[in-house]
Amino acid sequence: MNLPVIRPGDALIWGQACAEPQTLVEAVIAQRASFSGCRTFLGSSYSGLLQPEHADHLRFSSYCGTGANRALADAGVLDILPVPYSQLGALIRSRRLPCDVVMLQVSPPNVRGEYSLGLGVEYLAPALEVARAIIVEVNDQVPWTHTQPLLRREHFALIVESSRTPVELPQGAPSALESRIAQHATPWVPDDATVECGVGALPNAILGALAGRRMDYHSGVICESVRLLQPARCIGGALMGTRALFDWARENPAVRLTSSEVTHGAATLARIERFVAINSAVEVDLTGQVNGEVARGSYVGAVGGALDFIRAANQSPGGLSIIALPASRVVEHLSGPVSIPRSEAGIFVTEHGAADLRGCTLAERERRLRRIGGKS
Repeated sequence: MNLPVIRPGDALIWGQACAEPQTLVEAVIAQRASFSGCRTFLGSSYSGLLQPEHADHLRFSSYCGTGANRALADAGVLDILPVPYSQLGALIRSRRLPCDVVMLQVSPPNVRGEYSLGLGVEYLAPALEVARAIIVEVNDQVPWTHTQPLLRREHFALIVESSRTPVELPQGAPSALESRIAQHATPWVPDDATVECGVGALPNAILGALAGRRMDYHSGVICESVRLLQPARCIGGALMGTRALFDWARENPAVRLTSSEVTHGAATLARIERFVAINSAVEVDLTGQVNGEVARGSYVGAVGGALDFIRAANQSPGGLSIIALPASRVVEHLSGPVSIPRSEAGIFVTEHGAADLRGCTLAERERRLRRIGGKS
């Protein structure tokens, strides 16, 4: 399969995680010498297709070091863009984050000839507006979901058909530690809340513990545990889970996938009451500063969307921010950057309990965090 649409030096953007167009990425890797100097902006990747040696002809950048991106970062071939997720759309539109070619994994069309982006929209929506060309992998194993936008055949410069299992992100049963943390977190979530969930085992465990409660969902990621909530309204940027999640979302009118400018946009979030942001972190210090990016010298996380959602939750009537993490990650001093400032500190939860830092002085914050960190 040739990719004549791509030129040497082009800037490429493609779908992340479960939305990664694997056949197209494999073709880029195989033909990379033909378009040397191409710049590729990556989201989180779990396929393992890209390897450090592919940087011989390709230049990699990303907003995150999650999944297989960590190996690229550790090898020194991944440039990190440390910005809140809400800014990606504006950076793409202004071409500060350039995009010449978008590569998508899409579902087969419905009876109206509309192709769905299937498993992810996010920053692909603004990229579609500025790109010179769109290449699609029509994968018959991708569900047709309600995405904004929907596309038609005339939008595509090149179409490749495939039938392969999308990347899946299985979520195992919560560990005993995760279950204890979840038990301390769920009482803080009010009924009729709109919940946001970050990436990771702990936020998923908390969502699972909320099953049976009445609430809506608004987040960047629609993760595996969301289907257990059965929300009446579910807005997200991407589906990240297993076939069970994909099948639940297939043609489900309650599920809408849309641009990161909507999911993370301040104007949208400001209209949500009782907005509860549930996230995790690499570590938190005794003043409430959060490192969500670097662990043991490796770039493993991101600025990402946590800051967008936490700020919105702190401003939402009846809303709040919960950051869940093991007690061992409550530290005297951060070993990495401040991803979330202490001015946005809300509720921190470990296996030892919860610390509500809202309205607390620095001295009181330290006392409360030492208690849940097992340091008192």
